Amino acid sequence: MIFKLIEDEKNHVFSVQELNMVAKQILENGLPLLWVRGEISNFVCATSKHWYFSLKDEQAQVRCVMFRHKNQYLDWQPQNGMQVEVLALATLYEARGEFQLTLGQMRPAGLGALYDAFERLKRKLEAEGLFDTARKRPLPFFPAQIGIITSPQAAALHDVLITLAKRMPSISVVLYPTPVQGEGAAQKIAQAIRLANERAECDVLMLCRGGGSIEDLWAFNEEIVARAIFASHILIVSGVGHETDITIADFVADQRAATPTAAAQLVVPERQALLQRVRHWAQRLAHGQQRYFERVMQQIDYLQRRLVHPAQRVQQQIQHLDHLQRRLQTALTYMLQHQQWRWYLLQQRLRAARPKIEQLGTRQTILAHHLLEVMQRTLKHYDMRLGNIYQHLDHLDPQQVLARGYSMVRDADGAIILDSTVLPVGTRLDITFAHSWARVELKDKGES
Repeated sequence: MIFKLIEDEKNHVFSVQELNMVAKQILENGLPLLWVRGEISNFVCATSKHWYFSLKDEQAQVRCVMFRHKNQYLDWQPQNGMQVEVLALATLYEARGEFQLTLGQMRPAGLGALYDAFERLKRKLEAEGLFDTARKRPLPFFPAQIGIITSPQAAALHDVLITLAKRMPSISVVLYPTPVQGEGAAQKIAQAIRLANERAECDVLMLCRGGGSIEDLWAFNEEIVARAIFASHILIVSGVGHETDITIADFVADQRAATPTAAAQLVVPERQALLQRVRHWAQRLAHGQQRYFERVMQQIDYLQRRLVHPAQRVQQQIQHLDHLQRRLQTALTYMLQHQQWRWYLLQQRLRAARPKIEQLGTRQTILAHHLLEVMQRTLKHYDMRLGNIYQHLDHLDPQQVLARGYSMVRDADGAIILDSTVLPVGTRLDITFAHSWARVELKDKGES
């Protein structure tokens, strides 16, 4: 696409900026991300925390930049003269027209293959369940004998033995000497683990090795060592390298310590702390025993005070029976008095509730006479009201109106006719008189 643009505009005169931009696009689109190996020179860490340096070999060099958001993830500091491998994008710095590499990752040269092998073996063993936490065993509280698998010349062995002697000098230590670095070290370490399991004389095994580079610790990243740890019937504690060093053995072991010295501290309890705990429990036991004796003696004194002569016991029982008899007599007397009082109250209430027949008869006669008077007055009142109602009804009776000479005209449906002008000639009508009625036919009509 870019070449086609240049071909189409072969007569176009490019500015320097346009030329650098086209060159940058050609580089970035033509070359993918790639690993480059070389030696660091002219290393500069800018105030912005971006890194600028050259990467060179015997024949050439190239400018490199690693921006802060990328270099902040490195746990080591590059130095001039260091051989490194970088994952970079080839590009052009347009402002100066300089070819450069923009770095995404960086690692010490020669470690790439080891890191890849480490990750492949880690994924493989993890998939097989060698790192499963469910199978890891807890440390014994007080191991009778500890086995150490390391080199007799290792400085870490000296530190471990001193730590064990300070913390618990009475615990026995068995050394299974084996090289922990170099060719064949992994096979020797696995053989030492199997030997310790065959002899079965230790409660815990410690894998010890001081700090070093990844190549120095590589024996503990071998598959044969990992499978030997996994097959061990004895609990294994890994104390390899420094705190930042992680090996395959750490993932498979039952317990992982940051350093060999930390492994020794993890395996055995501290003698002074145990003695302090023993003294504490001894004090608690003594205090508990003393309180128990005091409680027993107090109970004995109490029982002794309760222990009396049988004759005295019988006399006490007789006195108790006399007391109960007096209480029973008092209770019976009180109950009889209470019942008598209740009987008296009931009699009084019954006398008060007895009806007075003569007074009630007189009252009944008075009430009957009064009722009769009220009934008579009420009937007279209603008779007068009824007479008034009859008079009103007489005034409203149609028959009374008809008797004065009026008549009532209705059509065939019984509706009263008030105006003849609404009726057609020939309509049949019913006329009601005071004492008779007649049916007639309308011959003529007019207004009054």
